Amino acid sequence: MKTRHWDRLGNGGVTFTEIGMGTAPLGNLYRAISDEEAHAVLERAWSGGVRYYDTAPLYGYGLSETRLNRFLRDKPRDDYVLSTKVGRLLEACPPAARHGVGKWFEVPNRREVYDYSYDGVMRSVELSLERLGVDRIDILLAHDIDARNQGGEANMRAKVDQLMAGGYHALERLRSTGVIKAFGAGVNEWPVCQMLAERGDFDLFLLAGRYTLLEQEALSSLLPLCEARGIGIITGGPYNSGILATGPVEGAYYDYEPASQAVLDRVGRIQAVCAAHGVRLVDAAFQFPLLHPAHVSVIPGGQGLAEMEGNLAAAAAEIPAGLWADLKSEGLMRADAPTGG
Repeated sequence: MKTRHWDRLGNGGVTFTEIGMGTAPLGNLYRAISDEEAHAVLERAWSGGVRYYDTAPLYGYGLSETRLNRFLRDKPRDDYVLSTKVGRLLEACPPAARHGVGKWFEVPNRREVYDYSYDGVMRSVELSLERLGVDRIDILLAHDIDARNQGGEANMRAKVDQLMAGGYHALERLRSTGVIKAFGAGVNEWPVCQMLAERGDFDLFLLAGRYTLLEQEALSSLLPLCEARGIGIITGGPYNSGILATGPVEGAYYDYEPASQAVLDRVGRIQAVCAAHGVRLVDAAFQFPLLHPAHVSVIPGGQGLAEMEGNLAAAAAEIPAGLWADLKSEGLMRADAPTGG
């Protein structure tokens, strides 16, 4: 398994496998799976060489972290990289009051409380350590501090202010004392990453779905800033909610919604170029973000063994340079997108 070492601070850094594992699906996202099914997927990822695992309190309201606990219990701690999120605390509540109905299935009865304060971040870390059953976490990411999740630009800016006034100092303290190696944010929008990078000393951004075969706007300003400062980018959602894995089939999803006809048509054109080079669309979609020098890992999710096998195959695929050149010549990829020379 190919790896990428990141160390902007000179503290030893972190070695990522180019394919990591996002564990939201193991928190019973959109459908329930058993503990045994979840464990089998995690074990297949490990046997395939995956050594980076990302989770969050939100994922199944603690279920993803507790399932990782069982899986990681017999794994040498120095053999893997682990990230989780801060910014949400989980409160026990009656079943009728629980959040995430229709999204998270067969999970604990909890409601989410956003809290990016100093105490909120410290409490979140403590609770995650207990759920995960580990003695340290490598990377902490401020979760969903973007306009979509916060209900608009004004609310997002207020939460960023709360983070910078409180939780940011907790993250700095945890990093400076060696409790964590790095911190950043895990979000669905690139402008908030730029805002954070301009206001503080952030290490890594987990950016979901915003630098893909379909979207490269982050090349305009965020990614050059990250390169200049040594900030690493972890790509979540490399398939843009599915359409770059399934292709433009009926019912395909893009950005968590049914894909528009314009998106379906564009993906069809991308897929045709891939086919002309004998490349699966999903393989090109996985490999594309890693062509940018700031990127350290791609973390597709996988709720079943077939999905995990597909992700491992995509990570191992060989993509001819001519594919990227043809996508550019067809106007399907930005001309300034790096293609590995």
